[in-house]
Amino acid sequence: MGKNKPFLIGITGGSGSGKTRFIRELRKLFGEDRLCIISQDEYYLPRDMQAWDDSGYQNFDLPQSIDYKAFVDDIQSLVDGQKVEKQQYVFNNPNQEPVTLTYHPAPVILVEGLFVFYFDEIRDLLDLKVFIDAEDVIKLKRRIVRDAGERNYPVDDVLYRYEYHVLPSYRSFIEPFKRQADIVVNNHTNYEGALEVLSALIKVKCEK
Repeated sequence: MGKNKPFLIGITGGSGSGKTRFIRELRKLFGEDRLCIISQDEYYLPRDMQAWDDSGYQNFDLPQSIDYKAFVDDIQSLVDGQKVEKQQYVFNNPNQEPVTLTYHPAPVILVEGLFVFYFDEIRDLLDLKVFIDAEDVIKLKRRIVRDAGERNYPVDDVLYRYEYHVLPSYRSFIEPFKRQADIVVNNHTNYEGALEVLSALIKVKCEK
């Protein structure tokens, strides 16, 4: 990388918008030596520090559920050319043994998560802001498939959290920043065009 500052891309969008799949496709195209991907999902505070709602459900869909300082510090370390090691966050499966994740500095750093535009210090570091958008009914369907189908959460639990946690959080802390995005990807059916554009940009930035 020499003395060049890495190019930082931020990707956000509501739960079920398709961020994870979009980023997974980018990872297939670029190795860790060219693209570093760091996710907000690894920076949740411990379960006993999460907020509870009036119905007795823990709400992970709030900015304060994130260890914001650690997230910012690790992003800055990568910008400064330092390797970062982080223990995997496994709140969805407490029986899973966490592994140590290693992030290596790269010409392009991709920062992804629900609140990466909400946090001023992260947003100000970004050179390109990408917002993945999808209709609410599509996001809900994807959420049910993931949480009920893949993670075996009760459907009633999934629907409750979507109505009382996910949607209010999206409307308060995520959607208002859509207008600040440089690129809005309408992922109602597919995102191939946006993926092609972004991958071409990353290739250019890696060659500098």
